Amino acid sequence: MAAAPVASPFPAPPSPSSFLSTSTRLRHSRALPRPPAASPRELPQQQRAAVAASNTGERRRRREVEQAEAEAEEFEKQRKEEVNRKIASRKALSIILRREATKAVLDKRVPGKGTRRLLPRTVLESLHERIAALRWESALKVFELMRDQVWYRPYVGIYIKLITMLGKCKQPEKAHELFQAMLDEGCAPNLESYTALVSAYSRSVRFGRAFSLLDQMKATPGCRPDVQTYSILIKSCLHAYDFDKVKGLLEDMANAGIRPNTVTYNTLIDAHGKAGRYAEMESTLLEMLSENCKPDVWTMNSTLRAFGSSGQIETMESCYEKFQASGISPNIKTYNILLDSYGKAKMYEKMGAVMEYMQKYYYSWTIVTYNVVIDAFGRAGDLEQMEYIFRLMKSDRIKPNCVTLCSLIRAYGRADQVKKIETVLRIVENSDTALDIVFFNCLVDAYGRVGCLAEMWDVLNMMKLERIRPDKGIDLFQNLGECCLGTELE
Repeated sequence: MAAAPVASPFPAPPSPSSFLSTSTRLRHSRALPRPPAASPRELPQQQRAAVAASNTGERRRRREVEQAEAEAEEFEKQRKEEVNRKIASRKALSIILRREATKAVLDKRVPGKGTRRLLPRTVLESLHERIAALRWESALKVFELMRDQVWYRPYVGIYIKLITMLGKCKQPEKAHELFQAMLDEGCAPNLESYTALVSAYSRSVRFGRAFSLLDQMKATPGCRPDVQTYSILIKSCLHAYDFDKVKGLLEDMANAGIRPNTVTYNTLIDAHGKAGRYAEMESTLLEMLSENCKPDVWTMNSTLRAFGSSGQIETMESCYEKFQASGISPNIKTYNILLDSYGKAKMYEKMGAVMEYMQKYYYSWTIVTYNVVIDAFGRAGDLEQMEYIFRLMKSDRIKPNCVTLCSLIRAYGRADQVKKIETVLRIVENSDTALDIVFFNCLVDAYGRVGCLAEMWDVLNMMKLERIRPDKGIDLFQNLGECCLGTELE
């Protein structure tokens, strides 16, 4: 009996016929082309609409997500800004309260607990404000309080600023005391501190002491006077019209090998021009050019002012052309000088040409420009144009000063316009313009011209209220007497 076949664990190999049939099918399947995919254009209308709606919805959802994320970021940013603002406001409030407390101590000079630990920045700001405003007594009190602070260290720069301020306030002795205090605190004197002290004495016409300090500077190492020191002394001597001392200072500079600079020459030219020393002014200008010291716009303005104020209009115009040809550009002060010179010479056509030029090239008018034009129209008796310029001045938000008011009052006084003078006084009452003796002299003169005796006495009472003493009382009472005499003759 034959044995049953045993099953093999491996799969049976395919038969040749089956292999052939399979390969043949594969070959035929490769040869047959597949049907192409349907393009979107071949899709039915409904199918295309469904795809478009799906894409639109996807874009809308993406925009909504992006918008929500942006809103969340903006909300978080605002929340952080609000938190930071609250923190900053609390810090700012604390700083403000400390600064106010410091200022209270500075203003009242209250001794006691805490006055030695004031804020340095607030103390320095308060000191700077008082120095800039020339409030020398208050500045010295603040400086004394600053020296009591635990953080104070002597600094030469602060002493120089205080000494310069005291010089401008005509307090040379106080300046010298401060200079000595600087030395006592261990600060070595330098050129700037000595120059500030020399300026303080020269501004008060204490030339003996100023020249003594100049000799002391020459003997102090590192403090030899320079061109700035000499220029300050020369300027003070020129203000006193002491030209002999100026000549000696220039010789001293030459012996020391110090050459004058542009500031020195400009000071000399301006002083000679104001004193009517035109020959000396021209020789100084020629010397300036020969020393290769280049003139600037200040040189031009000083020269034009000298010739224009004396009525030498042709010479002024010639100098103006020469300065421009040398490359010096005029500024607003130059045009103000030209306007003032033409106005006083009654050359109104040229004055108008300058005004048109300024308007064409966009030069903004300053208070000096307005004052010059108002005064020129007032002198010419053209009250309508004068008042129009005054309205323009107010529309430009330029506050009139005493020069403006004096020009208006003089013009109304010449035209016998008493009511207009009262209008100017109402402007004064409604403003905080600081009045001076020149304003009251113009007011007295205007009332004297129109024969208003009672108003002249009212002016005298106004002066008493303003605590202004007449500088030339004889002129005031002379105007009163002439007014009374004219009334009696009528």
